[in-house]
Amino acid sequence: MTEPVFAHMYRLEGAVAVVTGGLSGIGQAAARALTQAGAKVIVLDRAEAPKVPDATVACENQQVDIADTDAVRAAFDAIGARHGRLDVLVNSAGVAIRRAAVDHSVEDWNTVMAANVTGSFLCAREAARIMIAAGRNGAIVNVASIMGLSGGGIYPNISYQTSKGAIVNMTRALAVEWAGNGIRVNAVAPTYVRTPFIAGLLNQPEVMRRIEDMTPLKRLATPEEVAAAILFLASPAGAMITGHTLPVDGGFLAQ
Repeated sequence: MTEPVFAHMYRLEGAVAVVTGGLSGIGQAAARALTQAGAKVIVLDRAEAPKVPDATVACENQQVDIADTDAVRAAFDAIGARHGRLDVLVNSAGVAIRRAAVDHSVEDWNTVMAANVTGSFLCAREAARIMIAAGRNGAIVNVASIMGLSGGGIYPNISYQTSKGAIVNMTRALAVEWAGNGIRVNAVAPTYVRTPFIAGLLNQPEVMRRIEDMTPLKRLATPEEVAAAILFLASPAGAMITGHTLPVDGGFLAQ
């Protein structure tokens, strides 16, 4: 009888994982997916954890601003000291400020860059330090966007698009730098996803129709569909993949 190799390739028993932005949207779905795959999940989020936690995710929660260098260092130091290892990081936290470029203030630009680019780098750097010190292989999955690979979109969103483009190339650069340490770095690039992140758009039927019309599969993604791609890249199933950005976009970028 053939050994059931594939049955175990998406499992993460005994792994320790950190998910930023894990209290809502894609991050929450990723935390749930990693937990169900067997990982111990620690959520880092700027928001305070709800008093009644999501019963499907048995995870630790730390309130952390990922753009704060000292706070990120302290959070990861505590994780390393408590668990002695870190196997997976999912960089999902992010913000968007939709405004025409000519009206986009430097303050708003810096806010988006700090959360989306600097925050992802700080968390990746601290995660890699733990992984390297423990002498273990690891996986980092960044959340980019179709807007990091395309200039298109339904609204001007210059700082968000630029930040997600930076995530795509940071993913490549870190993958090359850390490959010798056994750390894989990949990203997912979702299309519009039905999450609170785009709540203002979900309430506009005409905007939803435009998004569906510009997507070959004619619908938005669900958080679970993006989380499934994250789990694939974080798990042993993706062991030979590093430095790539996987679109989860219903065919948007194929056009």
